[in-house]
Amino acid sequence: MATPLSASRIVAALKAEGVKVVEVDGWRTRNRNHKGAWGPVNGVMIHHTVTSGTKASVDICRDGYAALPGPLCLGVIAKDGTVHLVGNGRANHAGSGDDDVLKAVIAERATLPAPNENNTDGNTHFYGFECVNLGDGKDPWPPAQLDAIKRASAALCRAHGWSERSVIAHKEWTNTKIDPRGFSMKDLRAGIEQQLTGEPQPQQKDDDMALTDADLDKIARRVWALSGDDPLKGGTAKVSKEMMLWGMAGRLQRVETAVAAQAATIDKLVDAVAAGPAPDLDALKTEIRQAIEGISATVRLDVEN
Repeated sequence: MATPLSASRIVAALKAEGVKVVEVDGWRTRNRNHKGAWGPVNGVMIHHTVTSGTKASVDICRDGYAALPGPLCLGVIAKDGTVHLVGNGRANHAGSGDDDVLKAVIAERATLPAPNENNTDGNTHFYGFECVNLGDGKDPWPPAQLDAIKRASAALCRAHGWSERSVIAHKEWTNTKIDPRGFSMKDLRAGIEQQLTGEPQPQQKDDDMALTDADLDKIARRVWALSGDDPLKGGTAKVSKEMMLWGMAGRLQRVETAVAAQAATIDKLVDAVAAGPAPDLDALKTEIRQAIEGISATVRLDVEN
């Protein structure tokens, strides 16, 4: 049981957990607080949107529709893992559910009771994340999206001092819903538990990934292939910037030599035509073709392992 986080604390918590956040215009003051209580909060609820496309999903979760005004959640989690914040406060997402489930969440019990009555207002007690998915059991859940669901849930749990047991599915709250469909809440909670172990673990960006020795060897062979040599034959070695520059310099020198040879061949053709009598065209064609083939072989980039 806790006081809801402020908008700024929500953003800070999400970013600290490695979540990519988009703040949709007006989200900090968009809520349904005038229609009922917001807080004390006791957990996080996960949904699927039954929509496709990020923009369409964000728009409907922000604005709602005639029968259910927006916002419909705190944030929309897109297929690419981006969390679009659309509302801050009470939102129309959980609806009525079972008070026995709420008691189990508050006590952080390992097992939730099966919901069999709808006598408690879940919009008061749960943050909601709507996850873009058709909910047909066929629409895939990309790893980036599942990772973001884990991180976003962990962020709020960490901020409140909750465990993974404070994260539930809509279908675990009420017997009238089936979402989210397509992944295991047991697996999700296990991931959240791991995420909460120790300090927040930001996502590793692709451009931050370390190169292994095997990667460096592969790069070395490709670079040295440009100069016609492979210093790694018979062993392995880490590649220095100096080695790469040396290889590229050698390759450039060979290209310059090849271009000079091509220019000399063209000059020879021009001189022969201008001097008359008529040159042996077949012989010139053969000579030019051999020169071009030699240049092509020199210039070709060898990218084989």
